[in-house]
Amino acid sequence: MTPYLFLAPYLTLFGAFMIGPIGYGIWVSLHEWDYLLPNKPWVGLDNYTALFDPESYVYSNFWQSMRATGIFTVASVPFLVTIPLGIALMLNRTFPGRNLFRALYFAPYVLGVAVVGLLWRYLLDPNVGMINYLLGLVGLPGDTPWTNGLPWAWIGLVGMTVWWTLGFNAVIFLAGLQDIPRELYDAAKVDGSSRWQEFRHVTLPGLRPVSAFVVTITILASANMFGQALLVTNGAPGNDTRTAIMYIAQEGLRNFRMGNAAAMGFILALCLALVSIVNFRLFRYRE
Repeated sequence: MTPYLFLAPYLTLFGAFMIGPIGYGIWVSLHEWDYLLPNKPWVGLDNYTALFDPESYVYSNFWQSMRATGIFTVASVPFLVTIPLGIALMLNRTFPGRNLFRALYFAPYVLGVAVVGLLWRYLLDPNVGMINYLLGLVGLPGDTPWTNGLPWAWIGLVGMTVWWTLGFNAVIFLAGLQDIPRELYDAAKVDGSSRWQEFRHVTLPGLRPVSAFVVTITILASANMFGQALLVTNGAPGNDTRTAIMYIAQEGLRNFRMGNAAAMGFILALCLALVSIVNFRLFRYRE
């Protein structure tokens, strides 16, 4: 029993704050759940089947929000992986002020989403925003609809998210680079390898487990994007930038349909779990 006694504090917290809420969420998703009303009728799987019924009122809204989530994820993840990797490769070298640049790249990540959202809401404002003002100064169009037009709204959301979060991924990649044995690079130089060959045959294989982690958490974070869209575009134009999390929150907290919202949350979670499994299989270690 000794190992289980040592595990007991963790298992207690895990059960109370993870397993318990998940079970309660499943229970909610099986009811027509309005938390302001005493009666919450049992509907079984109706909340789930409604998400796949084209005649249901939630069908088009939910899958439109899933489409918006997919667009943001596909557009942001490549930048949030390649740019931090490039920064990590640069910061892994020895040069004056290296620690200062490491801190500068990581600094935006410590800001809360509310601060970042309000900052970029001002910068991207089509009428009084700093970005359009600067574009006008250099002779470029100064009336770009960064917050209420497509594809500019997506470009703005992706750009601000990359600026905000790339520091975290860069630090993870940097830690992975420092864990690669230096002897492998020395052996590659003895063999006459170029910088590109070193990167391809030493760096990338050495970063395989780190890359799997970074890509997975980046996909999950991008698919759960909420604050940026809420504060900067509020789903505009129309509902084109309303992500799945935004619609789930709206359905549950504004429309008081927690059963529908819970079912949507579990469908989104299932999709992300499948993506994560595929991702880890793609990055699994190979000799």
